[in-house]
Amino acid sequence: MKLASIRNLSKSWREFADNSVNHQILSAVLIISVCSILVKAVAFSKEAIVAWKFGASNAVDAFLIAALVPDFIMNIVASPLNAALIPTYMQVREQESLKESKKLLSSALFWSLVLLGFATLFIVLASPIYLPWMTSGFSSDKLTLTFYLLYAILPLVLLSGIVVFYSAVLNAEEHFTLAALSPVLTPATTIVLLLMFGQSLSIFTLAIGLNIGAILEVILLGTTLYRRGILLRPKLSRLSPALRQVANRYPPSIMASLLMCSSGLVDQSMAAMLSPGSVAALNYASRVNSIPLVLISTGLSAAAFTYFSKMIASNDWQGVHNSLISYLKLIFLVAVPSTLFLILLSEPIVRILFQRGQFTANETHLVAEILSAFALQIPFYVACILVTRLLISLNLQHILMWGSALNLLINISLNYLFIQWLGILGIALSTSFVYIFSFFYVLFFANKSLKKFTVG
Repeated sequence: MKLASIRNLSKSWREFADNSVNHQILSAVLIISVCSILVKAVAFSKEAIVAWKFGASNAVDAFLIAALVPDFIMNIVASPLNAALIPTYMQVREQESLKESKKLLSSALFWSLVLLGFATLFIVLASPIYLPWMTSGFSSDKLTLTFYLLYAILPLVLLSGIVVFYSAVLNAEEHFTLAALSPVLTPATTIVLLLMFGQSLSIFTLAIGLNIGAILEVILLGTTLYRRGILLRPKLSRLSPALRQVANRYPPSIMASLLMCSSGLVDQSMAAMLSPGSVAALNYASRVNSIPLVLISTGLSAAAFTYFSKMIASNDWQGVHNSLISYLKLIFLVAVPSTLFLILLSEPIVRILFQRGQFTANETHLVAEILSAFALQIPFYVACILVTRLLISLNLQHILMWGSALNLLINISLNYLFIQWLGILGIALSTSFVYIFSFFYVLFFANKSLKKFTVG
């Protein structure tokens, strides 16, 4: 009986892997995952050094809060533009010409830089309003440090936006390796600076490392695109039908990202109301939890978005449906053991990674508890990413927008509820529940939409 089951499983896997689209996706996932392992290894080396030098201190709390808003703004401006742009770019490239697709990219880059410039200005002008609100539990000295760190991080908004744009174009061209590998530059640069100037520059070393790393990424990705015949110069041009299509897709994408990213902003802000070091503890646990999330989801997300867009452009609806089902099964097969591993071994993992220097045994225990709560989300988070990419490819961002609004409402409500019982641990548990809800929400609408297309 067992032998027959193994044979059936082996046969199913061969059929799955032999499919040309699945083979392409699997190859891309493998490439990106290997690169992501290297990036995460270097990133974790950086986190270990930060923990060694600063522990779960007020300075780390201040830095993390300062980085929240620039990261938030970048995510709701740059990432939604790419989500709106790439399906249209691939459609123009396939149905019109390479020349027209390059014109579209230049126009989109121009407007991306304009929006990011205004976003940076907003961050500066509005900071006296939102920072005191976000840091209501901070002392005056800690708040002042947060302001200084915010201004030091500001160049990152524009730089990261360009990096995200360049990476999206490389992924669309099926050049996955460099886009996946380039993020290693930022943690590597930060490590060098921490070891050389950490004592003299203190927590500002992290801000400087972020900016220099982003500059290096822009140079590397821009040079690579140029060598592949794609010279991206921001250019204001007439409103073509393709650009109009991107513009129509953009607002729902912004709203979806705005509401989705708000959850992280809310979590960190509510953590800042708790005991000193809570923001840092939440961040350290999130970093560990991100290892399986990134390794499983990054490659799958980039590859699936590209190939889903391709299949939809050619009206291969059965291929879309089959790929979705196959990859959801694969995700849960891989992600559930990862969840169990992190829950059962959370404390030894945190101890090995962080417990040295200023990072104490008490902090290890706290971060391990938070990590166990975070780990519950892993299968649902990864599966949600896959289904979300499909909905974006189908131009159904409005569904994501309403889903994100529900997520934010559930997150805030559960945060308030769980904090009363569990403190900082309650925030992590709330996040996991939100992603479980998100998965079933997007899966329902994805199945509904695919049935309509396949029947039609």
